[in-house]
Amino acid sequence: MSIVSTLEWIESTDLSTAIREGALPYPILGGIHLLSIALFGGMLLATDLRLLGWAMVRRPVSDIVQQFRGWKRFGFLLVVASGLLLAWAEPQKLYRSPSFWIKMALFALVGVHALVFRAGVYADPARLDKGVTTQAELAAAMSLILWAGLIVSGRLIAFDA
Repeated sequence: MSIVSTLEWIESTDLSTAIREGALPYPILGGIHLLSIALFGGMLLATDLRLLGWAMVRRPVSDIVQQFRGWKRFGFLLVVASGLLLAWAEPQKLYRSPSFWIKMALFALVGVHALVFRAGVYADPARLDKGVTTQAELAAAMSLILWAGLIVSGRLIAFDA
Protein backbone atom coordinates (compact mmCIF):
# COMPACT_ATOMS: atom_id res chain seq x y z
CA MET A 1 0.00 0.00 0.00
CA SER A 2 1.48 3.34 -1.03
CA ILE A 3 1.60 6.45 1.14
CA VAL A 4 -0.90 8.26 -1.07
CA SER A 5 -3.40 5.39 -0.95
CA THR A 6 -2.99 5.18 2.82
CA LEU A 7 -3.68 8.91 3.12
CA GLU A 8 -6.72 8.54 0.87
CA TRP A 9 -7.98 5.72 3.10
CA ILE A 10 -7.46 7.80 6.27
CA GLU A 11 -9.29 10.72 4.71
CA SER A 12 -12.21 8.46 3.77
CA THR A 13 -12.72 7.12 7.31
CA ASP A 14 -15.80 8.15 9.24
CA LEU A 15 -13.68 9.88 11.88
CA SER A 16 -11.81 11.96 9.31
CA THR A 17 -15.02 12.93 7.54
CA ALA A 18 -16.76 13.80 10.81
CA ILE A 19 -13.91 16.03 11.95
CA ARG A 20 -13.43 17.71 8.58
CA GLU A 21 -17.05 18.18 7.52
CA GLY A 22 -18.88 18.57 10.82
CA ALA A 23 -19.81 22.06 11.88
CA LEU A 24 -18.16 21.84 15.30
CA PRO A 25 -15.47 19.12 15.57
CA TYR A 26 -12.70 20.84 13.61
CA PRO A 27 -13.03 24.26 15.27
CA ILE A 28 -13.36 22.67 18.72
CA LEU A 29 -10.26 20.53 18.14
CA GLY A 30 -8.45 23.57 16.79
CA GLY A 31 -9.40 25.55 19.89
CA ILE A 32 -8.26 22.74 22.19
CA HIS A 33 -5.02 22.53 20.23
CA LEU A 34 -4.37 26.28 20.60
CA LEU A 35 -5.29 26.34 24.30
CA SER A 36 -3.08 23.35 25.01
CA ILE A 37 -0.21 25.03 23.12
CA ALA A 38 -0.75 28.06 25.36
CA LEU A 39 -0.71 25.89 28.49
CA PHE A 40 2.31 23.84 27.46
CA GLY A 41 4.11 26.79 25.92
CA GLY A 42 3.56 28.98 28.96
CA MET A 43 4.97 26.37 31.32
CA LEU A 44 7.88 25.72 28.97
CA LEU A 45 8.59 29.44 28.58
CA ALA A 46 8.58 30.00 32.34
CA THR A 47 10.93 27.06 32.93
CA ASP A 48 13.32 28.07 30.16
CA LEU A 49 13.38 31.71 31.23
CA ARG A 50 14.23 30.58 34.77
CA LEU A 51 17.04 28.37 33.48
CA LEU A 52 18.39 31.33 31.53
CA GLY A 53 18.21 33.51 34.66
CA TRP A 54 15.83 35.96 32.99
CA ALA A 55 12.79 35.41 35.23
CA MET A 56 11.91 34.27 38.74
CA VAL A 57 15.59 34.32 39.75
CA ARG A 58 14.76 34.33 43.47
CA ARG A 59 12.94 31.00 43.14
CA PRO A 60 14.96 27.78 43.14
CA VAL A 61 15.14 26.09 39.73
CA SER A 62 13.94 22.84 41.28
CA ASP A 63 10.73 24.53 42.50
CA ILE A 64 9.93 25.89 39.05
CA VAL A 65 10.71 22.61 37.28
CA GLN A 66 8.73 20.51 39.78
CA GLN A 67 5.72 22.81 39.89
CA PHE A 68 5.41 23.07 36.12
CA ARG A 69 6.36 19.50 35.16
CA GLY A 70 2.86 18.05 35.56
CA TRP A 71 1.23 20.93 33.73
CA LYS A 72 3.77 20.67 30.91
CA ARG A 73 3.09 16.95 30.55
CA PHE A 74 -0.67 17.49 30.54
CA GLY A 75 -0.39 20.30 27.99
CA PHE A 76 1.94 18.25 25.80
CA LEU A 77 -0.46 15.30 25.87
CA LEU A 78 -3.34 17.56 24.80
CA VAL A 79 -1.23 19.18 22.06
CA VAL A 80 -0.27 15.81 20.60
CA ALA A 81 -3.74 14.26 20.88
CA SER A 82 -5.54 17.22 19.33
CA GLY A 83 -2.82 17.59 16.68
CA LEU A 84 -3.16 13.95 15.66
CA LEU A 85 -6.92 14.32 15.33
CA LEU A 86 -6.51 17.49 13.25
CA ALA A 87 -3.97 15.69 11.04
CA TRP A 88 -6.34 12.72 10.68
CA ALA A 89 -8.94 15.10 9.22
CA GLU A 90 -6.79 16.24 6.29
CA PRO A 91 -3.74 14.01 5.82
CA GLN A 92 -3.38 14.62 2.07
CA LYS A 93 -3.18 18.38 2.55
CA LEU A 94 -0.54 17.96 5.25
CA TYR A 95 1.45 15.53 3.13
CA ARG A 96 1.81 18.27 0.48
CA SER A 97 2.56 21.03 3.00
CA PRO A 98 6.20 22.14 3.31
CA SER A 99 5.37 23.86 6.61
CA PHE A 100 4.04 20.59 8.02
CA TRP A 101 7.28 18.79 7.18
CA ILE A 102 9.32 21.58 8.75
CA LYS A 103 7.12 21.27 11.84
CA MET A 104 7.68 17.50 11.95
CA ALA A 105 11.45 17.93 11.54
CA LEU A 106 11.48 20.42 14.42
CA PHE A 107 9.35 18.04 16.48
CA ALA A 108 11.94 15.31 15.88
CA LEU A 109 14.68 17.74 16.96
CA VAL A 110 12.71 18.46 20.14
CA GLY A 111 12.86 14.72 20.85
CA VAL A 112 16.61 14.69 20.26
CA HIS A 113 16.92 17.75 22.52
CA ALA A 114 15.04 15.95 25.29
CA LEU A 115 17.28 12.89 24.99
CA VAL A 116 20.49 14.91 24.92
CA PHE A 117 19.69 17.15 27.88
CA ARG A 118 17.58 14.83 30.05
CA ALA A 119 20.35 13.43 32.22
CA GLY A 120 22.45 16.59 32.47
CA VAL A 121 19.70 19.16 33.00
CA TYR A 122 16.16 17.91 33.50
CA ALA A 123 16.62 14.71 35.54
CA ASP A 124 18.01 16.42 38.66
CA PRO A 125 16.87 20.06 38.78
CA ALA A 126 17.86 20.35 42.47
CA ARG A 127 21.50 20.25 41.33
CA LEU A 128 20.83 23.47 39.42
CA ASP A 129 19.75 25.29 42.59
CA LYS A 130 23.45 25.74 43.39
CA GLY A 131 23.98 27.42 40.05
CA VAL A 132 22.64 27.04 36.55
CA THR A 133 25.18 25.40 34.28
CA THR A 134 26.09 26.45 30.77
CA GLN A 135 24.57 23.17 29.63
CA ALA A 136 21.24 24.13 31.24
CA GLU A 137 21.33 27.57 29.63
CA LEU A 138 22.07 25.99 26.26
CA ALA A 139 19.20 23.53 26.76
CA ALA A 140 16.81 26.38 27.61
CA ALA A 141 17.88 28.54 24.65
CA MET A 142 17.63 25.64 22.22
CA SER A 143 14.24 24.68 23.67
CA LEU A 144 12.88 28.19 23.10
CA ILE A 145 14.19 28.29 19.54
CA LEU A 146 12.90 24.83 18.60
CA TRP A 147 9.45 25.35 20.09
CA ALA A 148 9.08 28.83 18.60
CA GLY A 149 9.98 27.43 15.19
CA LEU A 150 7.58 24.55 15.66
CA ILE A 151 4.70 26.88 16.55
CA VAL A 152 5.42 29.27 13.66
CA SER A 153 5.71 26.45 11.13
CA GLY A 154 2.47 24.96 12.47
CA ARG A 155 0.72 28.26 11.96
CA LEU A 156 2.09 28.53 8.42
CA ILE A 157 0.44 25.23 7.44
CA ALA A 158 -2.80 27.16 6.93
CA PHE A 159 -1.11 29.24 4.21
CA ASP A 160 0.35 26.35 2.19
CA ALA A 161 -1.52 25.59 -1.01
